[in-house]
Amino acid sequence: MNVFRQAKKITNSLSNSFVKYTKLSQTTYLMILAIMVGIFGGFGAIGFRMLIAFFQKLATGNSNEVIAVLQAMPWYIKIIIPICGSLIVGPLIFFLAHEAKGHGVPEVMEAVALKNGTIRPRVVLVKSLASAITIGTGGSVGREGPIVQIGSAFASSLGQLLKVSPDRLKILVGCGAAAGIAATFNAPISGAFFALEVIIGNFALQGFSPIIISSVFATAVSRAFLGDFPAFNVPQYSLVSVWEIPLYIILGIITGLIAVSFTTLLYKTEDIFSKIRAPEYTKNSIGGLLIGIILVFFPNVYGVGYETIELALTGNIIWYSALILIFIKLLATNITLGSGGSGGIFAPSLFLGATTGSVFGHLVNRLFPNVTANSGAYAMVGMGAVVAGATYAPITSILILFELTNDYKIILPVMIACTVATVLARKLSSDSIYTKKLSLRGITLDQGREEIIMKTFSVGDLMTAEAPVIDECSSLKEIIKIFMNNQEPYFYVVSKNNKLEGSLSTHHVKDILSAPDSLDRLIIAKDLLVPFEEFVTPNTTLAECMHKFERVETEHLPVLENKNNQKLIGIISKKNIIKLYNREILRKDVLGVKYVREIGDNKFRNLVSLPKNFKVDFLPVPDKFVGKSIKQTDIRAKYNVTILAVKKKLSEIGPSNELPDPDRVFEKDDIIIAAGIEKNLELIRKLSNVT
Repeated sequence: MNVFRQAKKITNSLSNSFVKYTKLSQTTYLMILAIMVGIFGGFGAIGFRMLIAFFQKLATGNSNEVIAVLQAMPWYIKIIIPICGSLIVGPLIFFLAHEAKGHGVPEVMEAVALKNGTIRPRVVLVKSLASAITIGTGGSVGREGPIVQIGSAFASSLGQLLKVSPDRLKILVGCGAAAGIAATFNAPISGAFFALEVIIGNFALQGFSPIIISSVFATAVSRAFLGDFPAFNVPQYSLVSVWEIPLYIILGIITGLIAVSFTTLLYKTEDIFSKIRAPEYTKNSIGGLLIGIILVFFPNVYGVGYETIELALTGNIIWYSALILIFIKLLATNITLGSGGSGGIFAPSLFLGATTGSVFGHLVNRLFPNVTANSGAYAMVGMGAVVAGATYAPITSILILFELTNDYKIILPVMIACTVATVLARKLSSDSIYTKKLSLRGITLDQGREEIIMKTFSVGDLMTAEAPVIDECSSLKEIIKIFMNNQEPYFYVVSKNNKLEGSLSTHHVKDILSAPDSLDRLIIAKDLLVPFEEFVTPNTTLAECMHKFERVETEHLPVLENKNNQKLIGIISKKNIIKLYNREILRKDVLGVKYVREIGDNKFRNLVSLPKNFKVDFLPVPDKFVGKSIKQTDIRAKYNVTILAVKKKLSEIGPSNELPDPDRVFEKDDIIIAAGIEKNLELIRKLSNVT
């Protein structure tokens, strides 16, 4: 551990020295990091594909044409292969990195929106192994989602190691995602737009350039080793007649419904597996067994399924086979991910779109043979439309289809179908296949930052472990004595094993103070208690907790072990929630120093970036400063910290129009807004015993 810390310290020192002595601007520095992320993304995508091929060859004896190999295999081998893979993947994810479970992109989106781009470094290794084993042993998932998470995790780890600012760390995570998509599909434009549209959520110029750079370098690396070829080699298709446009609109509607069904069924399957009473790390083996049974009859759904997609794109798949495979692929992918497997949803979306489009193409070919293209054209358009309807990213879907097939002539039908599918999917469901996972956790990415703060923290982060309690068998005399010897306005009444029964307040007790002495032993706490109306658990979000406070007139709520167990484990205070809220709002607001200068009648506002390792934060005033003036404490000289403002209450924190008066005397509960190096700010924080 000491060696690791020393290495990290040396790395930080070298990074700071590099920026200092080469006199690089922060923008140039970010570009250099983006190049590094892009190069890793390229090699990461190549390595990940090789890892999948290794496990697939280990499982089937062939790393390429797996369908023909599976058809010649004994049926029991087809069942054993995914079971073996799932027996490894389940424990690997459960014990090492739970973020590697599922398709990975929602975790990256959450890291950018709520965690300032922070992703644990171990995710790179665990996600690589878990997804490669899942895909290589027959899991019906894609490789695109994993490489997005792998690239993003590497970028985040690099940024954390070099201590880049939170804003730049988020951009680096987007660079990792772009590099992964670009290298995987040989699609630099699509990689960049995927990162901007899905991961970052905007097209701001600040993030645009580094993400483009990463995407380009990742693609360059990929092409150097894998060649400059589109992901799918298919005939060139075009719009045969304007009469096809209504048909493509209908295809957009159908694929939109398929996309919504995919999203809905995926999370319903997860819910079904979550209710199975078995250790979490064993549930994936149940999914492996079911996948094995499916593979006995339908080997086409093994792994990413690119072989079947190419058959559909070239018009070489029988329509009824394609129709059956739509439902089988839905089932297989949902089981793989729902049971805890690791892999992406991009390839399954392409598969569903290709088979759906193929069936639709065969149908319209028979009905309107003179004005319609080959079924392969409809399969191609269907691919983009299902991706658009599932991800709510129509721009990325249109671009990626163009780069996947290197065919621009079919762009008009693609634009129509992708737009229709996205609009319909949004009408039917407010969440995409990515954001649905976050919504189920109570996280909505398009909500205000205040609400995000309240939903990011839970009761377990803020609860007090010791709650004021009275045993339910305590006599009236004992109850009165407890209230007289304590300042608490209320106590929780508990039974055996600390089970919460209700509460008692001074208001309830004073009504029976005049009771005859003979009743002292007859009246016990259980007779006087008021049943509790609301409670929370450690997993309850602070947003939900505040809603409960609104329903009851109290400043505290009991914290129970879980919803099915009434064991009292602590209390949560409304005051502490408000303090945390104000603290987090301040930390998000104070990211630089803003100044205004006037020239004539015009005002020019600028934001001055703070030096590296320099930050602005709020600090509760230490007791030793109370009663002394700012001048007397001499904070600047003793701690090398500059006071920007002093506020009386947390609720007063906001813009300050004047510098603090040196003769201003500190009072208890004052809040200091100070600027300095983080370690110096921490020294003052420790003086007030605030962690």
